[in-house]
Amino acid sequence: MEDSKMRKHVVVVGAIHIGFGFIGLIGAVAVFVALNFAKGFVGGEDILEMILGFLSVSLPLLVGFMATLGLVGGIGLLSFQSWARYLIIVVAALGCLNIPIGTLKGVYSLWVLLQDETIKLFGKK
Repeated sequence: MEDSKMRKHVVVVGAIHIGFGFIGLIGAVAVFVALNFAKGFVGGEDILEMILGFLSVSLPLLVGFMATLGLVGGIGLLSFQSWARYLIIVVAALGCLNIPIGTLKGVYSLWVLLQDETIKLFGKK
């Protein structure tokens, strides 16, 4: 009984990370477009153009990388891959820094993935 309950929680965690992964990828593209658009308005100001150029590449890469990790880990969780459990634990721990939604998502993910029943569920291969 407890096994199926934790199985449902793992599926929910996987679905949450897949959903937020897609949202994060869309956000990364939006930030890239917005910052490159803004860069066109600061022509002539070398330092601002340089800062916006750096931010228009680094921020979308960071957001896109984390979103991709969550997306891949979420897909792996749905098929109960043991590597996905470890990946989502790391992503969830880092996500706790993103207050308030990331903290809620991270704490719930950590709670689910660190339970003894969940560890046994992933160890049944």
